[in-house]
Amino acid sequence: MGLSWYQYASRLPLAMNLGRVRTATAPLPAQDQKTVERIRQETLAHNRDNIDRTRAYLSFYQKHPEIHWALLAHLVSRNAGWSMTDLRGELLPRLLRSKEQQDYFLFLERGNWLIFHDAYPQLLLYEESVRRQTNLFYILPHLGVSTFMQVIWNHFWKTSDKELLTIGLIINEQNYLEEQVMKEPGYQNSVVRTIPFALQELLQLNMILLPHRKVADERDSLQLAGERVFHFASLPERISLGKRLYSLLFGDTNRQEAAYAWALEQPHTGSRKDYWPHLFHDVNDLAPGKPYQVKLINCQLRSGAKRLFSPVLRQVWRPIHHEPPKELDWYKDKSDVWRVLTRTEETANAAEMSEAYCQALAKIEWAVAARTRILG
Repeated sequence: MGLSWYQYASRLPLAMNLGRVRTATAPLPAQDQKTVERIRQETLAHNRDNIDRTRAYLSFYQKHPEIHWALLAHLVSRNAGWSMTDLRGELLPRLLRSKEQQDYFLFLERGNWLIFHDAYPQLLLYEESVRRQTNLFYILPHLGVSTFMQVIWNHFWKTSDKELLTIGLIINEQNYLEEQVMKEPGYQNSVVRTIPFALQELLQLNMILLPHRKVADERDSLQLAGERVFHFASLPERISLGKRLYSLLFGDTNRQEAAYAWALEQPHTGSRKDYWPHLFHDVNDLAPGKPYQVKLINCQLRSGAKRLFSPVLRQVWRPIHHEPPKELDWYKDKSDVWRVLTRTEETANAAEMSEAYCQALAKIEWAVAARTRILG
């Protein structure tokens, strides 16, 4: 997905427009004010929890497949849901105290909520622009969206540059997350700087998985593509990760179509049973009080072992009330944005992640077993 000379040349005017961004907004006419209110209400209705957000992204992509970011956001949001339910599953509660589980959930939920709060109005405004066949992106500042994205959407409206729009949204949402969450002292102290957060990175437990069904030998088998998540606290690394995931998903038409087909086939529940029902179950079969016994060997259940408990999200986490985000525009004529925006990144490893994920599961299983032996 590297840039051609034509693509690079067509984006040069964009660089000049980014340098001329202004934040002043004029009052809106009545019809546009109604559009703003409708978009706000629709966003609120779909922002109840991770299940609703994830479903909304996929529904939008079904109607507008030219907006690549919507499918990428759907699949990444599935991963956020899996991470949330891991906190109430079979393994992590044996390593984390109840307060740590709650803090981690609030961190994941706040980020998931904020990105939807910022991005979904942009998608709806694009949809309204298509319906009315006119550019409505001057409305974006009235929806609290950065002036950076007004330039990006204007460029997309003229050029249909799907790749640049996706990268622009990745950059925007990660900068928004940086200002709204990552710089917040509360999250820094309760999650980002904690030993368990570092432990997850050391054990390589943090992965973004892109399930896709591959037909081989007349037999459907579910594959796991994806990327490891390193240094999540780093803004440049999160942007790089988003670009690599985009390259991984849309750089191979077969993989993109297979991932989309699987997403349509399998509703998102938050349970890892969604993609690996042979290892995970959304019913807890464990007898209470028993010490943990390692269940997996070579990514298969040991003889007589029951599947790992991975609950559906709404069984273990209720919707929470979110405080409104801070009113700010992260884009302050950042000189490095143009360079990041136009640099594509190929995924480091497009191979299957099934084995790597199995190894991560094995590591955390042994960590749980060791803790059980030590603490009794």
